[in-house]
Amino acid sequence: MAAIETERQEPPRPAFYNDPVVRGLFYQFVVGALVIAFIFWIVQNAAVNLAAQNKTTGFDFLWKTAGFGISFSLFPFDRTSFYWEAFLVGLTNTLLVAVIGVILATLLGFTIGIARLSSNWIIARLATVYIETIRNIPLLLQLFFWYFAVLKAMPAVRDSLALPFDMFINQRGLYVPKPLPDEQFFWVYIALALALAASVMISRWAKRQLEATGQRFPVFIVSAAIIVGLTAVVWIVSGASMDFDPPVLNRFNFRGGIELPPEFVALAFGLVIYTAAFIAETVRGGILAVSHGQTEAAQSLGLKDGDRLRLVIVPQAMRVIIPPLTSQYLNLTKNSSLGAAIGYPELVNVFTGTTLNQTGRAIEVIALTMAVYLTFSLTTSAVMNWYNARVALVER
Repeated sequence: MAAIETERQEPPRPAFYNDPVVRGLFYQFVVGALVIAFIFWIVQNAAVNLAAQNKTTGFDFLWKTAGFGISFSLFPFDRTSFYWEAFLVGLTNTLLVAVIGVILATLLGFTIGIARLSSNWIIARLATVYIETIRNIPLLLQLFFWYFAVLKAMPAVRDSLALPFDMFINQRGLYVPKPLPDEQFFWVYIALALALAASVMISRWAKRQLEATGQRFPVFIVSAAIIVGLTAVVWIVSGASMDFDPPVLNRFNFRGGIELPPEFVALAFGLVIYTAAFIAETVRGGILAVSHGQTEAAQSLGLKDGDRLRLVIVPQAMRVIIPPLTSQYLNLTKNSSLGAAIGYPELVNVFTGTTLNQTGRAIEVIALTMAVYLTFSLTTSAVMNWYNARVALVER
């Protein structure tokens, strides 16, 4: 019997406009063209409106005299300063409250998150009440509470409340001692930086040693000894000294020390308390995401509760914690703009508020402010993504 060979027929090719790749490229081109056209229309419309109102554009106003004062700044600023200096004041004030808020909110959030998982019923319930209460009250309302109901209700200057370490608090804010390092203290800073660099190198070496031999090196103890020892030796040899200028009450106000205005204290405290509640839930979720078998394995090795949490549970939970933790850091930085509601001179208050009202350069002022917050967000995301890659689990 003769074999009957059938020719393979290729399926008909669809028309090019039905090709998914072609359609995808076409849709992207259309969306891109629409976005460009929309931006062009906005720019052209703004230019026409500004020309009709005889308004000029540009950033030359930054070199003009501001003519207003700022209640709190990290460097000298008065009415004769320029607008670019006002911009720097708002920028540094925003960075100050954001950095302090991120550090303190992280410490408090991790503590509360772990406390909510505690086997102690009272501690767990108190942590739960804190989280559920703070998360469900708007941040702006909390800032009003800390500013008007707490700090503004403090006693007058003459009746200031004394706090530990020569600190005082009253209606005008918080007064803390001012550190006064001498010129030789520069070498202590250098020693501290070198000790921290050595600690990082030791930590990396210990990690490679653990992966290669399975032997654990006491990184924390050795690093602490290097930091404390090297800093102390340089401090003694260089003859450096660190004095403190405590605030002293005169007739009508305090003399010496550092004055933290109530607006700064209320904003920083409110941001820390509010953000820590969300970080606590993030930490709790990350710890619960770790398999219970890991805990049982750590118990079988005889690890104590603290070591089990520090060496086994938290390192594995970090890969779940870091992404939402990044979002909380971004939220805290952006929420600092609410300080304008209680008079704290951050970027939105100083630049988008006072500067915009005096100069009328809305486009330039808003563009600079948006660029600052965009830079903050991208920088924070880049740092956290780098750290996330470092702590990620690597499969073999």
